[in-house]
Amino acid sequence: MAKNARLKKAVYEAELVRLQAELVTMQEWVKREGERVVIVFEGRDAAGKGSAIKRVTEYLNPRSARVVALPTPTERQRTQWYFQRYIEHLPAAGEIVLFDRSWYNRAGVERVLGYCTPQEHQRFLRQCPIVERMFVEDGIRLLKYWFSVSDAEQQRRFESRLTDPMRRWKLSTTDVESITHWEDYSRAKDEMMVHTDIAAAPWWVVESEDKRRSRLNMIAHLLSQVPYEPVEAPLVELPPRPPSKGYVRPDRSLQQAVPDFSATLEG
Repeated sequence: MAKNARLKKAVYEAELVRLQAELVTMQEWVKREGERVVIVFEGRDAAGKGSAIKRVTEYLNPRSARVVALPTPTERQRTQWYFQRYIEHLPAAGEIVLFDRSWYNRAGVERVLGYCTPQEHQRFLRQCPIVERMFVEDGIRLLKYWFSVSDAEQQRRFESRLTDPMRRWKLSTTDVESITHWEDYSRAKDEMMVHTDIAAAPWWVVESEDKRRSRLNMIAHLLSQVPYEPVEAPLVELPPRPPSKGYVRPDRSLQQAVPDFSATLEG
C-alpha cells in the first residue's frame, strides 16, 4: 500500500472514537490538576486545521475547552502591543484553549499580503520566542501544529468548495490570494520556523494530504505530549423520583408549539 494512500473509513472512525475517549480522559486530568493547555493550529489554507479542531473538541466539555478564532483587529487593537489581544484568551487553571490561527498571523498572511510593515514583522520574529518561553515558564503547556498540504491538494480542496454550498463560505478572498502567493507563503513559513521553532515550544508538522490520517496523527501526538492519567469519576446515583403532588400540566392548546415538520417526511 502506498504510504499516503487514503486511510480506510472504518479504520479511521474506530481509531478516532478511541482517541476522542482519551481526550476526554485527558481533559478530566487537566481539570483535576489545574493544568493550562494551549494548542495552536496553523498551516496553509484548506490544510485541514478546522476539521481537526472539530474532532478534538467534539466530546470535550465546552466549559473548560474552548476554541479561539479571532476576527480582524479593530482600530483600537491595532494600536495595542501585538500579542495583547491573544494573551487575554489564555487559559486559567483546568482549561484547554485551541487557537484556530493565532499570533502567527503576523508571520504569514500579514507578512505576505502587506498588512504589517517589515519592521513590525521583524519585531514579531524577535519577540515571539521570548513571549512563548514566558508562557512555558509560567506553567502553560504550549503545543504548536503546522498543517502541511501540497499545492495540488490545496487546489483540489478549493475547487470542491466552489461547488459545495455548505462549505463555500470557507473560500475567502484571502484564500484565493494564497494560490497566487504560494511561494511567498512558503518563504514566510520557512523564515517563521527558523525564528520560532524553539526547544521550549517546538513546531510539530502534520502532513495533511489525507485528512483522516492527519487528524489521527495530530490527536495521538497531542495525547503523547500531556502526561495525563485516568481520573476516577465521582459516583453519581439517581435519586428515586418522588410521587406526584397533584401537578397538572396546562393544556397544550395554550402554548405555542413548533410545527411537526418531521411528519411531512413520512410516506
